[in-house]
Formats: sequence, structure tokens, C-alpha cells
Amino acid sequence: MNYVEKLGLVKFDFLGLRNLTVIKNCLELIEKQGKPVPDMDHLDFSDENTFDLLQRADTTGVFQLESSGMKELILRLKPATFSDIVALVALYRPGPLDSGMANTYVERKHGREEVVYLFDELAPILKETYGVILYQEQVMKIAGVLADYSMADADGLRKAMGKKIAAMMEAHRKLFLEGAAKNNHDPEKAAELFDLMEKFGGYGFNKSHSAAYALIAFQTAYLKANYTLEFIAALMTSERGNTDAVLKFMDECRTHDIQVLPPDVNESESQFIVSKGCIRFGLAAVKGVGNAAIDVIVEDRKQNGPFESLYDFCERVSLTKVNKKVLEALIKCGAFDSTGSARSQMMAVLEEALDHGNRVQKEKADSQMDLFADSGLGTEIPASIPEMPDMEEWEDHFLLEKEKESLGFYISGHPLDKYQAEIARFATVNTLTLQEMTDGRMIRIGGIIKVLKTHKTKKGDLMAFCTIEDRNAGVEVVVFPNVYALVHPLLSLEQVVILEAEVQKKESTIKLLAEKIVPIDQAAREWTNGILIAVDADRFSADTLERLKPIIQRYPGDCPACLKICIPDKPEVLVKLADEYMTCSDPAFFKEVEDLMETGCIETRCAPVKAKVKKKKSWGKSRNGTMKQGA
Repeated sequence: MNYVEKLGLVKFDFLGLRNLTVIKNCLELIEKQGKPVPDMDHLDFSDENTFDLLQRADTTGVFQLESSGMKELILRLKPATFSDIVALVALYRPGPLDSGMANTYVERKHGREEVVYLFDELAPILKETYGVILYQEQVMKIAGVLADYSMADADGLRKAMGKKIAAMMEAHRKLFLEGAAKNNHDPEKAAELFDLMEKFGGYGFNKSHSAAYALIAFQTAYLKANYTLEFIAALMTSERGNTDAVLKFMDECRTHDIQVLPPDVNESESQFIVSKGCIRFGLAAVKGVGNAAIDVIVEDRKQNGPFESLYDFCERVSLTKVNKKVLEALIKCGAFDSTGSARSQMMAVLEEALDHGNRVQKEKADSQMDLFADSGLGTEIPASIPEMPDMEEWEDHFLLEKEKESLGFYISGHPLDKYQAEIARFATVNTLTLQEMTDGRMIRIGGIIKVLKTHKTKKGDLMAFCTIEDRNAGVEVVVFPNVYALVHPLLSLEQVVILEAEVQKKESTIKLLAEKIVPIDQAAREWTNGILIAVDADRFSADTLERLKPIIQRYPGDCPACLKICIPDKPEVLVKLADEYMTCSDPAFFKEVEDLMETGCIETRCAPVKAKVKKKKSWGKSRNGTMKQGA
């Protein structure tokens, strides 16, 4: 690199971006839907839908703008122009965030902090960034305007600041101050400005680079805002080999009320497609199904129409390319559901269907070779298709497990579906947001115990290692002896639990150190620290409250109770009940109250996750009189 520079040659860096392929695939899906395809080179940079999406920080899948930290900055900054997106890309880096530059920009943009310029000449240069020296080009422009720098000298200043080269900075300080003095600028203010440039210029970003990134960020945000289905389908195709990423985008589909359908031999292509307002899985997502198998399935379907049954499929498709293993995976994931047979039925007759298909295909081949075929003497007699056995479909949990086995995740449902409300109420993270947590952070997470191993320590105490899996992924949990002694009766495979744990993070690896593990049906009892009972003043009388009193008294506990009195056209009134009416979150209590009042009249307040109390270190004398550290 450096030798090339010294020779006076231009060095080019070529960056490959998956996002460009996502854009291309999205445009193809839009065209297939018969919609007008947007011209990505001439978008409306004031598009209302796009900026509405950005201001909500609905930016999962949007280039450069999808991390949790970036979403937080977006919510504070509220981008309203393309220039704001350029600034976001430049601001979301360690230097601007740690130095306070990002905070200053946000406060000045929203008028909560005054924009001040040391020199009037700075206004046109820094107006776009509210007086903040954000871009390297601004440093170069300031040096040219205030100190008569040539473009070559200004680029040298930019380089010295960006690489923090002390000797070059001293030389430029002298050059800058001399140039400012020649232009009759106040020497003290000029020195102050150079100090500011030195401080913030070191964090400065190349604006042309930031703008190029911001353009792709805007294009992807535009597609997500205006063509959500096609955009998410293109994202899922681009990440089809990455289970965690596909799960993340499936979660995004749930957020946007988009249904994700399983692969289908009668509809799916190789990649994810948009079908009837839903996203349909591609056949390439099925484990063990290669391109050769997909090509023959899609080609036969295009030529001869949809497959009517598993037997019909085996008659028509090359069984050397679509073998038994491929068929098993397709049945388990639901790719044959559109034929009307149950998965259990098709798995039961799979061997028979393969034999049938091979026999029919051999007879067709023999018939084509028959010298008398043209005379009709060699005409084949259609083979009769056996009927499916009379049997029930697999139970839901087994069906879902087989689905996950062939795809790597669930599509038609999830074992946690019926517990989702409880998990949402008490958990503070899931396995996706867990990645953003810092080492030592206390969290609460819900899921299913999928892997469990017990281990005996050197002292002979039992502990456990397990995996907790939610809708997105799994995470390893370490249960030390002190916790294991309390919770071992409920540690079993497929048990749904919520646990409080400390995050242990080393580089990209995350483990959880369990502090408390609670079965899902006891979570409310464990972590509810307040109960709110809504009372409609128009519908309920004082007599109703008198009847409520003994119900509360029958369920004593340590949860404060409040009445929320709802009066038409007036603010709600909260009335905290006396300590003698402290209650608990027993489901039987909730049912009695709702039978008296109405369904949905009870709200619970979840206890926050408490930070782990660290043991204080004490100091004492050792036997030889020196100081030693102890717990």
C-alpha cells in the first residue's frame, strides 16, 4: 500500500456487499409480482414512508442501521433528510460516541443546544452539521478558507489528524496559525479552533464514504418501507445458509404481521418467494436438498402441472436425483402438505411410493423402447395408485420437531407459542437481544430446556450445564451447585422456564450463569410486584367493591394492590389499597376477580431484574504480618 502511494499510483479498495445482491433480488421479486419496479438511481429522497420507518428505528435488515446501538441513536436523532442519514453513518463510531460529538449533534439538531461558530466564515461550512466538525472534508475546507491552505496542504492536514501523527500536527499548527494571522483572524480564537479541529478532526469521517454508505442505507430502507414483503424475502434468500439470520428475519416477519409459509413442491422455487401476501420458503432451505433435486422438481412442475400426491410425484420425478433422504426431508418440513395427505401418512408409505415410482418409470422407459409402440400393441396399462393408510397426523410437538429437523427451525408453529405472553411479560431479553448485553449484566430470559448434563465437582457437589432455547436460538446455561441444589427437581428436558442469570461474555461467546430458575407457571408468583384492578365507574357500584374485598383477603401476599378507577371523559384515578390488602399473583385469585368484574381487568407489574451483589473485599494480616486480601 505505502510503496504504491510513494510511486504516485492510485490505490483502490474493492468492497463486496451482500446488500447489493439483496437489492437486486428484491427488484426481481417486485417485477414477478407485476408491480412497477422502482429506479434505484432516481429515488425520491424525501419519501415519507422511508423516513417514517427510519424515525421508528424499524431498521432490521437496513444497511448500516440495524444494530441496537444504532437504533438507539436513530430514535434520538430522528433523521428527516438524506443528510441526516449521512451524519448517522459518520456519528455511529467509537470516537464520536465516546467524545460526546454524537450527543452534541443530536442536541443541536433538536434546538436544545445553541449552535455557535468561532468565526463567521465557518457558518456555511458547518451549518449542515449544526456547528459540529464531523467530516474530514470540513477540516480541509476550514483550513482553506481561514488559513489559505492549498488543496494538497489541506489533504496533508486531514491525513495528520486522521492518523494522529504528532510531528505533522505540530507543523500544521504553525502553518494554520500563520495563515489565519495573514487573514487578520484573532490568534487566540484561531488556536482554539485548531484545538477543536485536532480533537474532533481525529474522529472525522470521510464524507464521500459516508454518503456512499448512506445511499445504500436509504435504498434498503426505501425498499423495506414500500416493498416490505419482497425486501424481507430477499434478505432471507441472502442468508439462507445462516440459521440465526433466517430466524431473525422470521421474527421481523412476525413484527410486520407477515406469514411465513413452509416449502411447497407445488409452489416453491429454489429461493424465498412472495406468494399471496406471504413469504414462501425456498426448497434450497431444506437440509439435504441439493440444486439437482430442486431443478428437476421445478422443471417437471412447469411442464406437467402440480403434483397431485406423493405417488404422482414419485412417478414423474427422477428418483436418482430426488432420493429417499430428500423425500423424507421434504415430507417432514411440510413441502407435500398441499397434496392433501398427512405427513404421518406419507412417511408410512414412503418405501411403497418409491417402489411404485420406480416401477412406473421403468415401464414408461420400456414402453418407449417397444418396437410395436406405434401400433398400440405396446401401450402401457396405467398403474393403480394405492390409497393412503387411515391414520392420524402426528401430534403437534412431534410434527414441529420433525419440521425443525429438516429446516433447522420451526415454521408452522413453536412449542413456546402458548407461553409467549408470559415470557414477554417477565423476560428482559431474548437470544437475539442477548448478543447486545455486556459482560456481567443481569438478565431474565425464557425458553425450553433442550440439552442437560450434570457434573460432579471436585468437592462432590452436583452442578449442571444446559441449553435454553427460545423462538430464535439457544444459549448455554451454567447451573452452579448452590443453585442446582434448589432447582434440580425442575431441570428436565422440554421444561419451559424463565431464569435470571448473569451474562458471561468472552469475545463472541456468551454463556449464562444461572441465579434463579422458575417454571413458567410460577413466573407470575415469583416476579409480580404489583397488581392493578381496573374498575369502570359507570358499570360497577360500591357494592361491587364490597364483594371484591373478601376475594383479596382470601389471597394474602406481598404484592401491593391498586384500583384504577375509569371515569368517562376524565383522567383515570389510581387508588392504592391499604397494606392489609396486600395480595399475590395466584391464578385462582385472578379468575375470581375477573369473574366478578370482567376479563382483562387485571394488570400486573413485573419486578425489575436486580443487579448481582458483588462480595466486598476486605483486608487482614497474614501470619507473617503482611497484608492479605480476602472476601
